[in-house]
Amino acid sequence: WMSDCHCSFCRKTHGTAFATYVLAKVNALEVYGREHIVRFESSPDFFRNFCGRCGSVVPGAPFDGNVFLPAGNFDEDPEIRTEAHIFVGSNPAWYPITDDLPCFEGYPPGIDVANVPDRPRAAVAAPINGTCLCNAVAFEATGEPLVCRHCHCSRCRKARSAAHASNLVVPIDGFRFTRGDDRLRSYKAPDARFFTQVFCDICGSAMPRVDEARGFVVIAMGALDADPGVRPRNHIFVGSKAPWFEITDTLPQFEEQETA
Repeated sequence: WMSDCHCSFCRKTHGTAFATYVLAKVNALEVYGREHIVRFESSPDFFRNFCGRCGSVVPGAPFDGNVFLPAGNFDEDPEIRTEAHIFVGSNPAWYPITDDLPCFEGYPPGIDVANVPDRPRAAVAAPINGTCLCNAVAFEATGEPLVCRHCHCSRCRKARSAAHASNLVVPIDGFRFTRGDDRLRSYKAPDARFFTQVFCDICGSAMPRVDEARGFVVIAMGALDADPGVRPRNHIFVGSKAPWFEITDTLPQFEEQETA
């Protein structure tokens, strides 16, 4: 069973508008590389796991014989599709739900897990600000945003363990970490010119990447604590889009980078 979760816990953990998970039987799961897994207790007795090397979200602790698998990590098409949106009351203003799938305020019927109270949605904030899930890292940006878009490349999908990344790019001038920059870890993809994943080493949340050479900062929008007041303008690298995800909004789409 596959669903899109819009709760603030998933949003912070993945750095995206929503996380897509497949519910599977834990006795059918094999995990390799357990020595790299870091566990974070996001709520009582609920652990979120991530890779301590690269920050990718990995399957969490089992419950009632089941486990949630983050779909962004899949190497192949799981041949199932999203059946519902859950925790839609926490969906961010910058990502409207545009398909016709069922929507639930919490877990759907049949999932016997107690709903954890979510964080309230915040109004537009200035300066733009955000935190990781455990609140160890915080940041703010006062500069005018340069661009905002959704990226479907395979690196973003693996790094965010989600259908795609939603990134806000701001000038480096006016950006600062207000606390916790000593908790940041980074992983640069070996075959990438620029791509680097930055994350909190306590909770694994995707955090802003400061690109000093090019003079800007890439902010994972799921880390934002309030509406930034800007909206994504397009989808890029849709040629690498996850086969299980369908784009249903009307934003322009580009097979690779944005073109004029």
